[in-house]
Amino acid sequence: MSDRPHHRPMTPGDGFFAEIAGGADPARVREAGDLAATVLVRGARDSDDPALAERIVHLAETEGLETLAEVWSGAPADTLAGSLWRLFVLRSWVYADPERVAAEYEAGQRRVDVARVVAGVADPPGPRELRTMVDDVLRGIARGDFAVTLFRASAFARIVAAGRAGLESSHEEVSRMLVLSEQLEAAGHEEIRHTLG
Repeated sequence: MSDRPHHRPMTPGDGFFAEIAGGADPARVREAGDLAATVLVRGARDSDDPALAERIVHLAETEGLETLAEVWSGAPADTLAGSLWRLFVLRSWVYADPERVAAEYEAGQRRVDVARVVAGVADPPGPRELRTMVDDVLRGIARGDFAVTLFRASAFARIVAAGRAGLESSHEEVSRMLVLSEQLEAAGHEEIRHTLG
């Protein structure tokens, strides 16, 4: 046993935590991400700038996917920030591996006919056609109804999930794409509720 008398632990002063060097406050990052998503989606529809849609399509390239991840990846899937994150991840994936995406889409399109129509991919769905489709989906953020944009992306992900199942991909790969499809669809319904609300 120690000869030292029992004492209360020292408490830091008011400025202690403010002086600690570290990452940004998660609450402020989330707030900034929500605000940026709202301005991007709601403001883009009110803009007359024809180049805005192209800037949105290439946002991940100009700002970096890591930057978008920092502000949007932790957002719930049915929020503007969360749905934008999923749209940009989907585009990045299509651009990173267009041949695989085309094969999975080709394998799945006959299994989910309705989703094929909603997704709006040219036939036959080659790598170039899929890149064109995913860019067109992102242009919908600025040019059209955001809910339709989300439903198109959801349908595309559902077709790819069906294709993965048909190609006997791992259960995890199929599930991941199905979850993405369901999240985008739920976000589309949430957008409709917001618009009508």
